[in-house]
Amino acid sequence: MNKTYEKLQKCYKCIRKKTDFVPEIALVLGSGLGDYAESANVKVELTVPYSEISGFPTSTVTGHKGQFVFGTVNGVKTAIMQGRVHFYEGYDISDVVLPIRLMGMMGAKVLFLTNASGGINENFKCGDFMLITDQISSFIKSPLIGENIDELGVRFPDMSEIYDRDLIGIIKKSANELDIPLKEGVYIQSTGPQYESPAEIRAFKAIGADSVGMSTACEAIAANHMGMKICGISCISNLAAGISETPLTHKEVQETAERVAPDFKGLLTEAIENISDYLNTK
Repeated sequence: MNKTYEKLQKCYKCIRKKTDFVPEIALVLGSGLGDYAESANVKVELTVPYSEISGFPTSTVTGHKGQFVFGTVNGVKTAIMQGRVHFYEGYDISDVVLPIRLMGMMGAKVLFLTNASGGINENFKCGDFMLITDQISSFIKSPLIGENIDELGVRFPDMSEIYDRDLIGIIKKSANELDIPLKEGVYIQSTGPQYESPAEIRAFKAIGADSVGMSTACEAIAANHMGMKICGISCISNLAAGISETPLTHKEVQETAERVAPDFKGLLTEAIENISDYLNTK
């Protein structure tokens, strides 16, 4: 058996010993959203720290709790990741996307990605929300490199529509209902952990990127490979190097993400409800 798939199966068996929960939506919480699972709209059924899952990678980033929360968001069965793992933490790329694959194996049909990112598009400002319409992953290692896991998907998956057009429309409608301004753009993932140089930002802008971060794109590739529908929202937590007039700090990222978190949480809840309604009509 493929070693990556074997590890995934072990994690799946471990979590199935703890719960038979079948999520409709898998939600990854980015910076500033870590306490979303404690909000009034979320009814928690079970919390599982990553450390209790055999062989599972654990997050080392400040502000990332490192646990699964299984429950409902206004009645919608949702698997919530409080803290993701990143390639820059030293994990193999297959471990970085293992949580995504695990939630897919548990039954999630939709992957809802969130993150904090640096604004490249000069029309963006700190605190904006950007609906991810496409991505650039050319600067990171693909999670599909190596022997294909046939049990999950095909060897050469199509990436023409990574972010589902119907889900994009639903999120735009949700934002309009809440009167929350929503930008749109292309997200590019770099490896980190260092922030990008001004020259790199100019290069990213030239190839069509609107925001940059150190997660998300590899997760979307893995989810697409296994047939999940994907959507994503990025909080523009800072302006990228060369656009910002001040040095970049993680503190700035956290402060901005926390400042706009109430609107972000409201948008997530509304979108999850509307996405569930959509899925139930299919």
